[in-house]
Amino acid sequence: MIEIRELKTKSELKKFLKFPFQLYKDNPYWTPSIIANELKNLDPKINPVFDRAEARFFIAEKNGEWLGRIAVIANWLEIEDQKKSKIRFGWFDVIDDISVTEALISKVIEIGKSHGLQYMEGPVGFSNMDKAGLLVEGFEYQNTMVTLYNHPYYKDHFEKLGFDVADEWVEYKFNFDKVDSNKLNRLSDMIQRRYNLKMRNFTHKNQVFPYVNEMFELINETYAALPVFVPIGKAQIEYLKHRYIAFINPRFIKCVFDENDEMIAVAITMPSFSKALKKANGRLFPTGFWHLMQAQKKNDKAEFYLIGIKPSYQNKGVTSIVFNEMRKTFMDFGVTHVETNPELVDNQNVQLLWKKYDSVQHKRRKSFKKDL
Repeated sequence: MIEIRELKTKSELKKFLKFPFQLYKDNPYWTPSIIANELKNLDPKINPVFDRAEARFFIAEKNGEWLGRIAVIANWLEIEDQKKSKIRFGWFDVIDDISVTEALISKVIEIGKSHGLQYMEGPVGFSNMDKAGLLVEGFEYQNTMVTLYNHPYYKDHFEKLGFDVADEWVEYKFNFDKVDSNKLNRLSDMIQRRYNLKMRNFTHKNQVFPYVNEMFELINETYAALPVFVPIGKAQIEYLKHRYIAFINPRFIKCVFDENDEMIAVAITMPSFSKALKKANGRLFPTGFWHLMQAQKKNDKAEFYLIGIKPSYQNKGVTSIVFNEMRKTFMDFGVTHVETNPELVDNQNVQLLWKKYDSVQHKRRKSFKKDL
């Protein structure tokens, strides 16, 4: 008989986070997270998202053997302020046994109903800044640091249990060394002159920190119209500043300002850490930190993490300024290949960017929903 058990102690949560390591131990495409960082992310004393959210963590086991895991999340900012009657679920991993999936989902239903909510959706995290979306195409590619990887049978389980598609994302890859640098440089100069814009590059993290709040305010403004977007609060921005921004090479962050020194565009990219994380295997020490630092120094692959453009400047060629400066940085670091992170299929403005660079849509992911 399958037993669903709630986990509460730090040692239990650590084991919860290690469950995929066994499930994907022979899979060359799965990228592990750093366990210590994930534990901090799930700690209400550290992650300010818990100011307006709550989460419970469960495992499915039989005869003492763990068969699957799931987190059940209520984001009260989404429920109360945005009036979305949704219970979230994430950190979902399972063996190929639909009865295990059904048993785990029963906990989502139980908790969702106890809060008087109407439907569930997953796999998602606490907010838009967490990993989301079940991989349904592109299993032959390694996932990026900020995306999920899963076995193909996950989708079959959800479909057989009567779930419908909630949201859909696509990812692209392209060769940046094939970009026409002369054309991009001319376009960038023209757009800067036309709108009296100026580019700002960074060489040190201390130069970046004063602009972080403005960056995320611009991200909020950029994506506010998307139906799935949950605004990033000030406390969460401060948390992200130290969790992500402090970790990214400042030369991979580009900002554009108008004549009044107001930020109108930001692009946050990073060298790909996928191979380094694979070598680290969930641990920073003794050698994991070294692998990550090596990936920072020289890397033939980069990943677009976030792009924000002030709505009044969208579709005016501003991205050419950012891309031109990014091209110079990529050349210095030996980057030739670029991969985007997930973009909603409805977000045509962003996807049009990649089509200009002979991109290939190589991954697709979906979240699934069902009435309670």
